[in-house]
Amino acid sequence: MDAFIASVFLGIIGAGYVMYGRRAHNPVALVAGILLCVFPYFVESLAWTLAIGAGLLAAPFFISP
Repeated sequence: MDAFIASVFLGIIGAGYVMYGRRAHNPVALVAGILLCVFPYFVESLAWTLAIGAGLLAAPFFISP
């Protein structure tokens, strides 16, 4: 159940990244947002969900377009 709640929050943030990436023409944020929305469907573990989510959340700040 905890992984499901984390997946919902990551999906919401991912949708925000997608909207920002499209408006700002930032491909890194766009791809990170899409992946944040999709990857929880394939990961069942809470630890892996949080680890992958944290990496994708930080990616637009460390990778310049």
